[in-house]
Amino acid sequence: MDGYSGAITICNRDGIIVYMNDVSVKQFARHGGKKLIGSNLLDCHPEPARSKLAEMLRQPVENAYTIEKNGVKKIILQSPWMENGEMKGLVEISHEVPNPMPNFIRE
Repeated sequence: MDGYSGAITICNRDGIIVYMNDVSVKQFARHGGKKLIGSNLLDCHPEPARSKLAEMLRQPVENAYTIEKNGVKKIILQSPWMENGEMKGLVEISHEVPNPMPNFIRE
């Protein structure tokens, strides 16, 4: 996953960060980078995102949205990490998207 061009951050069911790829470490360098592994993901988010993530750790649901900061648009995908039907935690992928991004409707 270190060869992936987006940021991948994974936490366990308790919200503890267990993995960050190189892009994630770089993206969160000013917050501690790799030192964030072992810390609680909830502590890295303000409200209302913190409550949303806490609920996602209780109920395996997905969350997706876009953000824009300093002219850079990103898609954020937060999904349950499932193994054998059991939720193990959350995977968050943050990836830059072109602006504007084409949308194709296929039937």
